[in-house]
Amino acid sequence: MYINQKSVNCKRIWQMEERTEIGLDFEVDKLTNSIENAISGEVFDTLISKLGLGDSRQIRKSEWTFDWKREIKDGTRHVYKLTTVNNPTIVHGLISLTDKGDHVFMDLIENAKFNKGKGKLYKGVAGNLVAFACKTSFEQKYGGVVSFMAKTQLVDHYKQTLGAKVFSGNRMFIDTKEALVLTTRYFKDFRL
Repeated sequence: MYINQKSVNCKRIWQMEERTEIGLDFEVDKLTNSIENAISGEVFDTLISKLGLGDSRQIRKSEWTFDWKREIKDGTRHVYKLTTVNNPTIVHGLISLTDKGDHVFMDLIENAKFNKGKGKLYKGVAGNLVAFACKTSFEQKYGGVVSFMAKTQLVDHYKQTLGAKVFSGNRMFIDTKEALVLTTRYFKDFRL
């Protein structure tokens, strides 16, 4: 069988240009044990579950900054939603992860609009999702290691709140020790 190498290379370049890694700009407002109502301080148990193509109707484009339907359609990425146990129909945050074979990469992470800014309803959403990424890395036998691209202005924030380290440029990672702290904080039943 003959394969036109030029067209294969062009397709790879297009895919690389189309799916470039972006710097994440999520805010870790508070590391909680779950999510916490920003006004009352009441804590709610959470559930993180995978989103599939059939679930994409739960995600309205107007309520999110990123194109999550595109993430769900991407066969190399796994998208998860954060809800509360008592109300699994309201999505508080989303995360997209890629298994890199030796660690987990966070492609995208986003709080729902009602959990952003000064008027946010719940705290701890981003921390919960990052802890889930670390837990996933432990489950894949990658030692909890998670990497991501950070926006330049948030590098210090991620160092302070997550214990993340700079690998190169804006590429950061959460190493085993810090990943274990995050994972056990949010997932009390987690055991290595």
